[in-house]
Amino acid sequence: MLESGQIPNPTTRSIAALGWDALTRNDPDLGALLDAEARYQTASLSMVASASVAPPSVLCANGTVLSNVTAEGYPGARYHPGAAHFDEIETLAVERAKRVFGAQFANVQPHSCSSANLAVMGALLPRGGRILALDLDSGGHLTHGAGASVSGKYYDVAHYGVARDGNLDYGTILDRALAHRPDVIIAGASAYPRWLDFPRFRAIADRVGAYLLADISHIAGLVAAGLHPSPIDYAHITTTSTYKQLAGPRGGLILLGKDHRRTAPDGRTELWKQMQRAVFPGFQGTPDPSSIAAKARALAIASSGAFQSTMKRVVDNAKALSDELVTLGYDVLTGGTDNHMVLVDVRAAGLTGIVAERALEQCGILVNRNKIPGDPHPPTVGGGLRFGTNILAQRGMGPFEVRACAGIVHDVLSGIRVRDAGHYELDGALRDAARDRVNALCARFPLRFDDE
Repeated sequence: MLESGQIPNPTTRSIAALGWDALTRNDPDLGALLDAEARYQTASLSMVASASVAPPSVLCANGTVLSNVTAEGYPGARYHPGAAHFDEIETLAVERAKRVFGAQFANVQPHSCSSANLAVMGALLPRGGRILALDLDSGGHLTHGAGASVSGKYYDVAHYGVARDGNLDYGTILDRALAHRPDVIIAGASAYPRWLDFPRFRAIADRVGAYLLADISHIAGLVAAGLHPSPIDYAHITTTSTYKQLAGPRGGLILLGKDHRRTAPDGRTELWKQMQRAVFPGFQGTPDPSSIAAKARALAIASSGAFQSTMKRVVDNAKALSDELVTLGYDVLTGGTDNHMVLVDVRAAGLTGIVAERALEQCGILVNRNKIPGDPHPPTVGGGLRFGTNILAQRGMGPFEVRACAGIVHDVLSGIRVRDAGHYELDGALRDAARDRVNALCARFPLRFDDE
């Protein structure tokens, strides 16, 4: 039965309008919470390194009638009827992913990079197979073999770390590879501010007969814009999320370059076919059609000149943020950054990561606590902060404004009175003054969307 005002032959635009009207009318509590979140994001100075802001057209594509489509399988080979339009949309997303990253193959179905990583491992490794990856405390990721992850429970995992200066030591990585003889080496990080040398990783992998998996979730936008070296033709398989820096929906991609026709571990199947089977039916059932449509839209934006300009601003802003924090007396890991990320050891300031994070959040500044090399604190506390400049760049801020952001951060952190590792006091006048400065910056630089 049609709701009042509903048209019998709807379009995406009309359904979106009717949906919001019905939501706010019939579920005002949920509608009010969604509006509150939109206002919160607009008024917060987000320097969360693992986030970017999806443009309206991406959000629109992620909430369409495609959510009504069930279509296990791949274009032209579905296990359900009614996927003709979805087939075209998924094919479009695949072609755009290949073009943006210069890949020979792309699978756009993973629900996240975590599920993409697990699918790749499942395709390449038997249970108990060997992995070599960056240690979590040195900036690695849970799905790279951490003990809390299924990847650390199902596989024999060894880790490499960073040198005393915080940089990767490729000689030590080779030594670890020779000692452990892994089946898969993972090149990727969630908290590492320098370039990853993919040719050197590939040379190490070839030396020990391992597959190289590059996880570029945190730097995918920079890779797409040519501002970080690409792993596509060095790694056997590349994975990424689509939301951390690509301003897309929650989801992941699997990409292959020149090795896409290489024989998989079974000795019979080409690698790209093994990746297809690993995602479906190996690790996922039905894909999320709306998310794939949103990926297609985000990838179109990622190929635009506006996106490249934003990524350039991301890098410039990160360098400015790092330099200013050093000037203000903070211990910036590796002494700087090559990407969007700045890692700060706050222990010298008498703080813990959780105390610094919560105090800044009180003032409308969002950063996250992070473990750092040699950190005695558990992940829930952390001895460091991880800053990122993705969203600052999307707002249109430049180095001058980023230095102002660093000044606000410094004033807040300097005013914290620590009670213990997880508790503190912050003067109300200081908090309100910082909040006013944040509000002024956010008002001058409202959230911008590279939505061509």
